[in-house]
Amino acid sequence: MPVPAIEFRDVCFARPGRPRILDHFSLVVEAGDVLALVGRSGAGKTTLLKLVNRLLLPDEGAILVEGRDTRDWEPIRLRRRVGYVLQEVGLFPHMSVADNVTVVPRLERWADDRLGPRLHELLELVGLPPGQFAARWPDELSGGQRQRVGVARAIAADPPVLLMDEPFGALDPLTRAELHAEFRRIQQRLRKTVIIVTHDMGEAFALADRVGVLEEGRLITCDRAPAVAASTDPRVRRLLDAIVTVPRA
Repeated sequence: MPVPAIEFRDVCFARPGRPRILDHFSLVVEAGDVLALVGRSGAGKTTLLKLVNRLLLPDEGAILVEGRDTRDWEPIRLRRRVGYVLQEVGLFPHMSVADNVTVVPRLERWADDRLGPRLHELLELVGLPPGQFAARWPDELSGGQRQRVGVARAIAADPPVLLMDEPFGALDPLTRAELHAEFRRIQQRLRKTVIIVTHDMGEAFALADRVGVLEEGRLITCDRAPAVAASTDPRVRRLLDAIVTVPRA
């Protein structure tokens, strides 16, 4: 049997002196799958991502990455196996696009003759021609371009797992739609294991193989989009009813 890429086993987590954020949470993500986790603010979505790359440790239970408990991983080694894309991107303002994208491979001591082709490949992959964008600074880019650079940086060292925390939430609708299409194209080629957290059920349906719904630290449902869309659970229906539709003329 193949080992799951990520597994949560009966995980509990709370901040000191506060109620549990995650309450006996279990989930398996197979290699190459895209899972979208949807829920309102405070449901525990970002906490789950931070547990995967060991920015947080569980109070109870275990999180396994490639079959290995995160507590047994050396933290830096784990984080270089797990790409991370944030809503605010977090590009280094004093670095060019090229230097931002290649920061992890350089930390991994890649040779220059390997870095150059990888940079070219990544910028082409995310739709930013290297001749136009490699030497630019982050403040010379649009929001959508910065997000593309953030994706390129996250996958630069070819990590098998990619975590995406509201990656397109700050963008205008047209740019979001363009990046959704780019994400699907990139994923079709690379087949990473991806967890995306979002509060937008429409975005989850657009991007994911499976959709999980969280409420108060528990997994309400996790299934393919048609099954989730047909759910009669009122907690799921609230998120479905929030999907924006274009009025008919």
